[in-house]
Amino acid sequence: MDAFFASVELLRYPELRGHPVVVGGRHDWHPVMKTDGTRRFARLREYAGRGVVTTSTYEARALGVFSGMGMMKAALFAPEAFLLPANFEAYRHYSSLFKAAVASIAPQIEDRGIDEIYCDLSLLPDDTMALAQQMKRAVREATGLSCSIGVTPNKLLSKIASELDKPDGITILSLEDVPTRIWPLPVSKVNGIGPKATLKLERLGIRSIGELATADAGLLQQHFGATYAMWLRNVAEGIDHRPVVTQAARKSISRETTFERDLHPLVDRAELSAVFGELCKRVAADLQRKGLAGRTIGIKVRFEDFRTVTRDLSLITPTADAQTIQRAARMCLKKIELRQRLRLLGVRAGGLTGSKKRVEGESSSPQQMELLEIQCDQTR
Repeated sequence: MDAFFASVELLRYPELRGHPVVVGGRHDWHPVMKTDGTRRFARLREYAGRGVVTTSTYEARALGVFSGMGMMKAALFAPEAFLLPANFEAYRHYSSLFKAAVASIAPQIEDRGIDEIYCDLSLLPDDTMALAQQMKRAVREATGLSCSIGVTPNKLLSKIASELDKPDGITILSLEDVPTRIWPLPVSKVNGIGPKATLKLERLGIRSIGELATADAGLLQQHFGATYAMWLRNVAEGIDHRPVVTQAARKSISRETTFERDLHPLVDRAELSAVFGELCKRVAADLQRKGLAGRTIGIKVRFEDFRTVTRDLSLITPTADAQTIQRAARMCLKKIELRQRLRLLGVRAGGLTGSKKRVEGESSSPQQMELLEIQCDQTR
């Protein structure tokens, strides 16, 4: 989907079309209706505090504002951009609409998140351009939104191709097109080559995918190890044998929050406790809504110096109960030396299994919690 969150917002506020718009941050500044019938929107320059950009319109991206960027930094690039709070309920709604629209044409789908899917077209008609156009029309009719499609022999190339002609584009590539269309691109365009690997390759004089394709195999192995070096060579050639996985088991469910200010474990104990309890409740609610239970409960703490620590423990019986999750997470928290201020706190449930019954309102008995404490000691 094209600038998905921002595009959903433009459906609600069409007067912002053509303007730089930023969605995200930690605020609740909804547009205010004025006496003349127009709406007053907050500007990015008005924002103060932590938080990151969730998404931005293409007009804002042209000014240098991208998802994941700190809000205060984004305000330096686009101070007059309009600012909106994220509305994840609306995004999930439109996500389900666009996926259902595509599934009516190409049912073999791998879900890759709220705004992206892979489709296996191998059993469908050979006229791929007509098929892609049909999908785009279906998505537009269902949502009022545009999407960009890449049709290629594999998932690696389709991911890259879908971004070559954004927004509202269709790109069809074969393996024969790799030298002309893929090799000139920077290595960072490959999903799986992150910032650190990109910088490391740049130090070796490798900036484009084409340069990666012709790089010395021994040099890559020396700096990246045999497995990753072989993967780098394969992706540079456009080789990817991963299938479209239509049913993927979810591994974990987590909730976390970054504080507006660093919180001290003693001075701000009441605030931390409230946030901690709310995170546990949200994880429990997510599990119950999806009919799942978690056997492993974990926590994540990021300190003021950005050092991140995680701890977890395994339960004897999987749970989706908020009280049980909170007690187990508290045990994990006791394993961490809390002397510095905290920047981020998170709670996670892993080892997911199907829940046989809805566990809302259930809690562990004292005997069960005693077993949990023993189990916790065994995982130290």
